[in-house]
Amino acid sequence: MKLEAYLFFPGNTEEAMTFYRDIFGGDLSITRRGDVDPKAPESENHLLINATLDNGSFTLRASDRSDATNDVQTRVELTIVGPEENDLRRIFDALSDGGTVKAPLEKMFWGDIFGGLIDRFGIGWQVNITAS
Repeated sequence: MKLEAYLFFPGNTEEAMTFYRDIFGGDLSITRRGDVDPKAPESENHLLINATLDNGSFTLRASDRSDATNDVQTRVELTIVGPEENDLRRIFDALSDGGTVKAPLEKMFWGDIFGGLIDRFGIGWQVNITAS
C-alpha cells in the first residue's frame, strides 16, 4: 500500500502538472475526458480527468473539477523531505516562483532547514532539509 496526493484544479490541471514536472522531473501522463468519454459534451472534451506525474520517488495525481478554485488550500500541505540541500533549495525556489513564501528556508530549532510556501496554483508546500 502507498499513499498518493490527488489535486483538483479549476480547468488548469495541465498547466499545473507541467509546472510540477518541470520542477520534479518524471513522466507526466494525461487523460482528457474527450479521449475516453464518447458522450462528453464538446465543451468538456479538453478537461483532464486524470493526470499522473511519476518521478520514481513519488506520484502526484490531479484532474480538473468544476468546484475547484485557485484559492489557497488550508487543510493539507505537501511536504518534501530529504538531505539533498542544493536540490531541495532549487525545488523550494521553483515552487515559490509566482507564489508566496510563508516561511523562508531557515535552520530550525530541531536542527533541520525548513520553509513553507503557497505555489501559484494555491497549493501549500513544506520543504524540510534534514540535518546530516
